[in-house]
Amino acid sequence: MSLEQPAILIIGGSGFVGRSLCEQLVQHFGGCARLTLPSRHPDKAKALRALPGLTLLGADVHDDAQLASLLQGQDVVVNLVAILQGSEAAFEHAHVQLPQRLARLCPAHTRIVHVSALGVSEQAPSRYLRSKARGEAALRAARPDATVLRPSVIFGRDDSFLNLFARLQGLFPLMPLAGADARFQPVWVEDVARALLRCIVDAPATAGRVFEAAGPREWHLAELVRLAGRLSGHERPILPLPGPLARLQALAMECLPGEPLMSRDNLDSMRVPNVASGQLPGLAELGIHPADLEAVAPDYLGRDPRERLDDWRARHR
Repeated sequence: MSLEQPAILIIGGSGFVGRSLCEQLVQHFGGCARLTLPSRHPDKAKALRALPGLTLLGADVHDDAQLASLLQGQDVVVNLVAILQGSEAAFEHAHVQLPQRLARLCPAHTRIVHVSALGVSEQAPSRYLRSKARGEAALRAARPDATVLRPSVIFGRDDSFLNLFARLQGLFPLMPLAGADARFQPVWVEDVARALLRCIVDAPATAGRVFEAAGPREWHLAELVRLAGRLSGHERPILPLPGPLARLQALAMECLPGEPLMSRDNLDSMRVPNVASGQLPGLAELGIHPADLEAVAPDYLGRDPRERLDDWRARHR
C-alpha cells in the first residue's frame, strides 16, 4: 500500500463513524488518499462530497458483482456496516453475509479492517451480538490478516444515543427507563475514527489483531440518561422499569411506525456488559488516550437547540 496515496474503500461510510473517519483520513493524508464511499442512497452522504479525494458512488455492496468491482484496485477496505434493529434474516444479511462476501471477493493484497462490537458471542442473548460474532468469526477464518475493532457504544455530536435521551427528556416529564443498570463504557466517535486510522496506517503491527475501543470509565445507563438531561437543561426523574414492564415497553415501541427507539433485542443486548474485557489490546495499544465523556458531551448537549440545528443543517446541505 502506498502510504502517500492509498486507495481506501469505506463500506457504510455515510454513517456516524464513517463521516469522522473520512475527515480524519483526508487530514492525515493531506487530501491525497483516494477514498471511495459506496451507498445505495448517495444523496444522504452529500455533505461528504466536498472532501478532497473522496468519490461517492451509488452502489449495492450486497451484490457480488458490484462489490467485486468496487474492491478492484483498493489497498484497504473498511467495513462499517451495522444495524441495531431487524429480523434474524436482516441481521444475518448485514452482519454475517456481507463479511463473508468481503472475505470471498477481496483480493489477497487488500487489507480488511472490520468494525464489530464489544460483547460479541455466538452464545449471546441478542440477535445483534450473535450475528456480529458470526460475521467476525467468518471473516477472520477466511482472512486471518483482517483487523477487527470492537467499540463500546459511541457518542459524539451527531450520535443517536445521548442526543436521543436529551431529546426525550425535553418532551416528557418522566423517564421510564428499561435496562437502567446496564453497563456501558462509551467511546468518542473521534477516538474510534482515530483507532481505525491507526489500523489502516500501522498495517504490520495491527494486521490479524482484535482491538477493543472503550472510553476511560464505566457508566450505568441511568447515569448516562441523567447526564444527558442535565447537560441539555431537561433533566427528568428516572423510573427504572422491571424486566417484564421493560419488555412490554419495547414490544409497544416495535409496533410503532419506523425504526423503534428500543426493541426487545436491544434489551437482550444490554444484558451483556458493554465494557472492555481487559483481555484484548485497547486504544492505548494504538497510541490513543480516550476522551472522557464529561469533557466532550457538554460541547454539543449543552448548547442551545437552535444552534445545534444550525450545525446540522450546515453539515447536510
